[in-house]
Amino acid sequence: MEILKGLPVANAINEKLMEQVKSIEGPLPHLAIIRVGERPDDCSYERGAVKKMDKVGVRCTTYTFDADIDNETFQAEFDKINENPDIDGILMLRPLPKQLDEKQIENKIDPRKDLDGISPLNLAKVYAGDESGYAPCTAEAVIEVLKAYDISMEGKRAAIVGRSMVVGRPLSMLLLKENATVIICHTRTKDLPGTCKQAEILVAAAGKAKMLDASYVGENTTV
Repeated sequence: MEILKGLPVANAINEKLMEQVKSIEGPLPHLAIIRVGERPDDCSYERGAVKKMDKVGVRCTTYTFDADIDNETFQAEFDKINENPDIDGILMLRPLPKQLDEKQIENKIDPRKDLDGISPLNLAKVYAGDESGYAPCTAEAVIEVLKAYDISMEGKRAAIVGRSMVVGRPLSMLLLKENATVIICHTRTKDLPGTCKQAEILVAAAGKAKMLDASYVGENTTV
């Protein structure tokens, strides 16, 4: 058994990015990170993202708002960030507090600045196989790891456990683009262990830790 580690893949990508940033003539790319409230997981993610941007050489500005901010005020503040010509990318930490209309943000975010692939236009491009669209980062990460370890997807049976718009569904499109044969599994899938066991590539994307065990995995399956 070989354990596929994501860190070496991320480090290799970072090296390429650093070289690309060094070759830029003019203003460096500028990322805006938007956080509402002080959730520990959001703060941790933000610190990691800021540290990574600093390492790569990309400018980064954080925008923090109180957890009880009203929707009208937040939408107005988001518009300022979204329309700022000096900002090239936007990363909004989600989920947002319940009083904020997340769908409204998804519909108005500039698709060219949409780092997380939440814009309907970007999702439509992913489903259409248009490479100019940005897919959600976790879905893209699965493909990058498989490619980094030279695991062929072409013609393989791939099972995805989870059908969210964040991972499962867009990942199914990315795997299809690599010519895999894809099945999306969920809570209503009959004989889930048996279905998963037939897969040559198995992706756990249900958002529940330890949901899958050895009974879901066939021989020589990449998980």
